[in-house]
Amino acid sequence: MKRVGDVLSAIFDEDLLQKVKGYSSLFSCWKDLTEKNGIAAAADHSWIKSLERGLVWIEVDHPGWKQILQTKESKLLSDFRYRFPKMDISGISIVLCRPGSHPESAAGEPVVPEKAPPPQQPETAPAAEGFTAIKDGALKDALMRLEQSIAAKESEA
Repeated sequence: MKRVGDVLSAIFDEDLLQKVKGYSSLFSCWKDLTEKNGIAAAADHSWIKSLERGLVWIEVDHPGWKQILQTKESKLLSDFRYRFPKMDISGISIVLCRPGSHPESAAGEPVVPEKAPPPQQPETAPAAEGFTAIKDGALKDALMRLEQSIAAKESEA
């Protein structure tokens, strides 16, 4: 009987394992690099998104942090190249992220996207109680008709 380590070693060669370790180091070094370059606060507002075709993609949560990182871009690139010479890093791209795409919460824990509640089965009568907060009568009527139309089409399918 073979051990798990033997099976994994047979599947993944040593070069691949070294590459994986290198990528892991790349993504985890961001805080160190920002501290080294005197912009430690930027680590809480930016992160390495990916490495594609020699470009390190860094996302920021505000345009101000993008400007700050751009002032240190050449030094950061030099540090990346020094730390990871085998990755052939040729540049840095700093982009503004979309709202809610930050990989960590304020507590430093991974963000788990909220799951949408399961779809409700259509009722035979319109669910008027869901529309009680809507003050505009025309809008309320239009939404109720839309709900009835959707329920009818779903029941046909």
